[in-house]
Amino acid sequence: MQIRFIDSIHQISAAHWNQLCPPDYPFVRHEFLAALEDSGCTSAATGWQAHHVVMHADGQLLAAMPGYIKTHSYGEYVFDWSWADAYRRYGVDYYPKWINAIPFTPCVGPRLLSKADTQTTELINAAAQALITESIEKNFSSWHCLFPDNATSTKLCEQDIPQRLGCQFHWFNRDYKSFEDFLAQMNSRKRKNIIKERRQVIEQGFVFEVKNGTDLTARDWEVFYALYRNTYLKRSGHSGYLSADFFQQLGATMSNNLVLINALQPTENRSHSIIAAALFVRDGTTLYGRYWGCFEEYQFLHFETCYYQGIDYAIANQLTRFDGGAQGEHKIARGFEPVLTYSNHWIGSSDFRPAIKQFIAQESVSIRAYANEARTSLPFK
Repeated sequence: MQIRFIDSIHQISAAHWNQLCPPDYPFVRHEFLAALEDSGCTSAATGWQAHHVVMHADGQLLAAMPGYIKTHSYGEYVFDWSWADAYRRYGVDYYPKWINAIPFTPCVGPRLLSKADTQTTELINAAAQALITESIEKNFSSWHCLFPDNATSTKLCEQDIPQRLGCQFHWFNRDYKSFEDFLAQMNSRKRKNIIKERRQVIEQGFVFEVKNGTDLTARDWEVFYALYRNTYLKRSGHSGYLSADFFQQLGATMSNNLVLINALQPTENRSHSIIAAALFVRDGTTLYGRYWGCFEEYQFLHFETCYYQGIDYAIANQLTRFDGGAQGEHKIARGFEPVLTYSNHWIGSSDFRPAIKQFIAQESVSIRAYANEARTSLPFK
């Protein structure tokens, strides 16, 4: 087996890369990673230099791991700022590091891509050793696998690469026939609160349109990016991690995986103006809430557009799960359930390794307790 690192997704053809991908998970596909790279969202200049692992045997591509050299920790959603700060205080460089992750995408999924007939354990062991060697040679402080599936995370643990826990909130479709059917499973107080929130949005004059990716035009993307950019500027003072070119390319190459929900308000001339929008990614079973933007803030409009409309869509299209994104205890009262997420971390420094391993172990106890406590607050009967 030959293992090497490539600094552009285009060093592997889309056909060869995608044959390693599961048939129904969009974020590891060549098209998604290429859109990030081609639009300049992932580059050395942005602190996301592509450095993918590829594994060959007998001249054939056997496996791959999407990876990046990082010079900061933005856009990862597994927070290691305290580790970086500890390194800084001791006069040691934490950056660069290497991560096996999907940029700006805290969605659990495959992180080692391989053909179905390959031995995953053997591949993970080989990849882990290659990453340790690469980290030592390139002076990476550490390498990290973010949001892998549980099976991959467990196999990394067997290689003494500790597992860290996180918690997200996902909605699950239990054969609901309508939003009202979903609400019927809730206790009376929570059900009334949601009905009240949705009614207030309608009373403000909003209507919603759902557009599949195949129906989106260049103008749709221009408006959505303006919404997205405006929201980032108001909240953080920068225009967001993603560019207009990224969204345009995604629309051209992955339209079947995209859903745009616009919130429109009547204008004086009886037409409708788009005030806010949420862009979702989907596959055959799951809806992923990914990107939001608005020109103006209105009471409950964010919840309606990003969550309730998403639930409506998932029910109508018989999707089994709605991943609403990272964080958000406010989702519990809306019927989103706590789900444990995983990451694994190899730390090169023998001085820091035991302390970080101990921190992860202690934190995991707290995360499990938090998830269990959150389950007691679910609104269901």
